[in-house]
Amino acid sequence: MQMQPAQLEALKKQLKGLKERSPFYAKKFEGIDLDDIQSQADFEKLPFSEKADLRDAYPLGLAAVPEEKIVRIHSSSGTTGTPVIIPYTKKDVEDWAIQFARCYEYAGVTPQDRVQITPGYGLWTAGIGFQAGCERLGAMAVPMGPGNTDKQLQFMIDMQTTVFTATASYALLIAEEVERRGIKDQIKLRKLITGSERAGEKIRKRICDALDVEYYDIYGLTEVYGPGIGINCEHGNGMHVWSDYVYVEIIDPETGEVLPDGEPGEIVLTTLQKEGAPLIRFRTHDLSRIIPGSCPCGHDEHPRIDVIVGRSDDMMKIHGVNVFPSQIEEIISHFEDASSEFQIRLSHLDGRDTMRLYIEAVSGTVDFQDLGRRVGIAVKSKIGFTPLVKVVELGVLPRSEKKTKRVFDERE
Repeated sequence: MQMQPAQLEALKKQLKGLKERSPFYAKKFEGIDLDDIQSQADFEKLPFSEKADLRDAYPLGLAAVPEEKIVRIHSSSGTTGTPVIIPYTKKDVEDWAIQFARCYEYAGVTPQDRVQITPGYGLWTAGIGFQAGCERLGAMAVPMGPGNTDKQLQFMIDMQTTVFTATASYALLIAEEVERRGIKDQIKLRKLITGSERAGEKIRKRICDALDVEYYDIYGLTEVYGPGIGINCEHGNGMHVWSDYVYVEIIDPETGEVLPDGEPGEIVLTTLQKEGAPLIRFRTHDLSRIIPGSCPCGHDEHPRIDVIVGRSDDMMKIHGVNVFPSQIEEIISHFEDASSEFQIRLSHLDGRDTMRLYIEAVSGTVDFQDLGRRVGIAVKSKIGFTPLVKVVELGVLPRSEKKTKRVFDERE
């Protein structure tokens, strides 16, 4: 993507004195004079940063401001290893709310809406981000937090919630409960905003059919403010990323080469205004592409990234073949008698790797054995090996109030 003049100026301002302000970048950019970065080509010579680098800076090594300017910390949602602590200044918190309010506006949310917020609060960035953007916009926030589905549905009815925010997994759980209880005529939802995990077309359709809502994807990660740095507009063709706050690159995950617009690769993000913990060329491991050309909404100042197809570190290797969960999801989506849910279990039996694929039938009238056989043939045709396919009844696979874990690697 071509760096715009305003982005280059913001970047140079971000880099000026960064090594003096931040011990992390003093070490990261040792031997590099950041004043020499005067063009996009210069910028693209800078080394990438990785989550492992950020972990090494625990607890507050990422801070690029004096401690008295830090008003809040957040931590990434990972459950393993040393956590990543991100410090925020007052301006960072305000900038994040501005970006999130813009997300709501792009989704057509207005001050007349009532926004039920189910993502988690606390160290995780999601809940508080959704709330801050909602309040800045002037809509009514209903800060439920995660879980307690009975209460979620009660408030959805009693408060006449019009906008529901959640992970796709929890939105599916809510949608299935609305259908099961027969309360669709009692709710007033008109929009759904989800983030934090990939959701294929099949799960989106199931949710939209059950709740009769417009579906919006929000983008972000704790290291770069949190959710709210981008969202799809009403035309639904990719997520606009706020170019005045974040610069986007797409690179080849293997070589690190910057790819032209339209080519798929790994998203790399650079913050242009962040004070507490600026990020320079941060590898997200999210796989997508920059969508070339204009968007019908007219907001071409904010480039669009395509749906996240997966993560480069989600790749599984089976019988010498590289496989992503999104490939399995795509194959299942073509079977009308299969639901959107699936689970993959990898094991090592009798000297060879085995994939067991669990899928759900949409009803008890489906021939489970035939469906399993057809899915196995499709996986063999598309990917190159045959999994052991087990078909189960609808609702047997676990639903989640957060993200759904779909891959279990039981190999030693």
